[in-house]
Amino acid sequence: MSKHLITIVGATAIGKTALSIAIAKHFNTEILSCDSRQFYKEMCIGTAVPSTEELAQAPHHFIQNRSVFEDYSVGSFETDAIHTLDTLFKKHDIVVMVGGSGLYVDAVLKGLDNFPKVAPSIRKELKERLSKDGIATLQEQLKIVDPKTYAKIAIENPQRLIRALEICIGTGKPYASFLTDKAALRNFTAIKIGLTADRAIIYNRINQRVDLMFKEGLEAEARNLLKHKNLNALQTVGYRELFSYFEGEIPLDVAIDEIKKNTRRFAKRQGTWFRKDSEIEWFDYRERIGLILEHISSRLENRTLLR
Repeated sequence: MSKHLITIVGATAIGKTALSIAIAKHFNTEILSCDSRQFYKEMCIGTAVPSTEELAQAPHHFIQNRSVFEDYSVGSFETDAIHTLDTLFKKHDIVVMVGGSGLYVDAVLKGLDNFPKVAPSIRKELKERLSKDGIATLQEQLKIVDPKTYAKIAIENPQRLIRALEICIGTGKPYASFLTDKAALRNFTAIKIGLTADRAIIYNRINQRVDLMFKEGLEAEARNLLKHKNLNALQTVGYRELFSYFEGEIPLDVAIDEIKKNTRRFAKRQGTWFRKDSEIEWFDYRERIGLILEHISSRLENRTLLR
């Protein structure tokens, strides 16, 4: 294959955006974002969308291209992303993909697993329980019936939680039992680059980012979305905690601490997800970009020699 998708992964706040732009500029190409929180145009500050200056440095795709009022699944993203890549690869031999949403990265690189159909009534009942009893009861149920999936997915995301539970209930088998390692056929080769740092450094960068978000107006952004708080897109760290503050459930300082804590938990799950992929070449987040570009060029040259 002569087409390559350079894929940048790693924990939130570690510097993926800056690296992806540098690589895109070096190869004069475009960037496909697979950050599932940055799709939505109403959520800018709380999802750390690249700045106007950053977006101007290279063409980006799947940044604020949807509304929170739209249902947009990982399956729909896979279809749209592959279509976009087909178009981009007509102009470029190399495209950059960047994001910390492991499921969405895998959807593009490997495709999604096929799950059996289950009765729609199961999902309806789970949604009713979510509304009546809260998310904790569903989380506890998944922990009991499918501990492997519980440890792997973003359990604070109601859509993914309900999806896993409906498969467990509808089939009588764990959601994890339907996951396979069989990858879909793709017309490109992936070169995977991961950014890493000591956990303390990542956590400190997350805390600093959250503080900056509040300086930039996260509280006002979230308040404008309060009346739509039940939308799936808004079941997101940074907004969910502020909704609790707005409704008098917790004080502001606690909400800020919860955002930091939950973002750190999210980063830990990202690390768990990506570390299982032996194809990722890891670099310290402070590594000079020139060295990473040398590594990519070497991989490209080796692929050329093998053809």
